[in-house]
Amino acid sequence: MTAARLLLPVGLALLAACAQQPSKNVAVQVENSADCPAVLHPGQQLIVTLSSNPTTGFRWQTKDAASGVLRVLSPEVYSNPEDAGIVGGAGVSTWRFQATEAGSGELIMAYHRPWEPEVAPAEVFDCAITVK
Repeated sequence: MTAARLLLPVGLALLAACAQQPSKNVAVQVENSADCPAVLHPGQQLIVTLSSNPTTGFRWQTKDAASGVLRVLSPEVYSNPEDAGIVGGAGVSTWRFQATEAGSGELIMAYHRPWEPEVAPAEVFDCAITVK
């Protein structure tokens, strides 16, 4: 009976300690360069959502994926708001990354027409990434 009485306080203490740890499953949402720098913990996800309209020929291209600290989890996923009802209307492109190990890097993406490499990008997304 004494052992059972000791297990309850020890179990409660362990639960309290776990509840205070930061969750690695919480995703960090980034929608423009103003949301940066992004600070992550190993295992945590980074979700990047950028305005996009592929019907104009413009596409986001990853120039630097901070490969030393991030791993790509999914390719670009494009979606447009269902309530817009406008053919060719703008939408958003979303990517998912996962922090792999402590360090820092740059996530750089350019919004341009792939067949016009000599033309400067219409927009550049540049986000400093730190994994602690």
